[in-house]
Amino acid sequence: MKDKLALAAVFIIFVLGCGNPSSSVQANSNAMTQNPAVAPEQSNKQTAASSSASEKGQASPFQSFLIYADKGTRNNHYVPSGFMPDGKCLSLNDAWMENCHGGKSCIKIVYDTVCSKQGRKWAGIYWLNPANNWGGQKGGFNLTGAQKLTFWARGEKGGERIEEIKIGGIIGEYPDSDSAVIGPVILTPEWKEYTIDLRGKDLSTISGGFTWAAKEEVNPNGCTFYLDDIQYE
Repeated sequence: MKDKLALAAVFIIFVLGCGNPSSSVQANSNAMTQNPAVAPEQSNKQTAASSSASEKGQASPFQSFLIYADKGTRNNHYVPSGFMPDGKCLSLNDAWMENCHGGKSCIKIVYDTVCSKQGRKWAGIYWLNPANNWGGQKGGFNLTGAQKLTFWARGEKGGERIEEIKIGGIIGEYPDSDSAVIGPVILTPEWKEYTIDLRGKDLSTISGGFTWAAKEEVNPNGCTFYLDDIQYE
């Protein structure tokens, strides 16, 4: 019941604030079959930089922390399980192998705006830890030390508009410690790198590792786009 109330509250926040780069982006999640090869580890508040601690006990430099590199990559983290607002009008293929930025595969996302026009008129996906965790259970990673999140993206045709691309922002009984956002982003048909600045952010507990949201009204010709090489640095 607590999860349902929290999701309803966040859905209202997004609808009222959509298009405002500072607004929170959440809603109901959709159950999705996950590939065990890319499922994150399940221990609570894992520390991304802990494996590189120095012998003298001094803080070590933050090591790159992957969300997605290639399908099945062992070091991928978070699960694209939070389909918003209701799981309709969206498809995700994380094993797309044509015109990717790096490696063998990338992520293809199709947002059917014709379908969306008949419903909520917006859509998005959250990469969560554990899968489908909207703040109702302990989870996430300690990403303290990360200075930025970088990712590569391109549109199918160019001109596709993504209202917000964000990290963090999960609320509920076990909320994220902070959030950061960019947007709106207008995609080009060529691959381009984007950065979310994380300097000064409290990254001690991040269950919502990555998310995007788009609106139907600013994508009249549909919205198909690609993501690759998503990581904290």
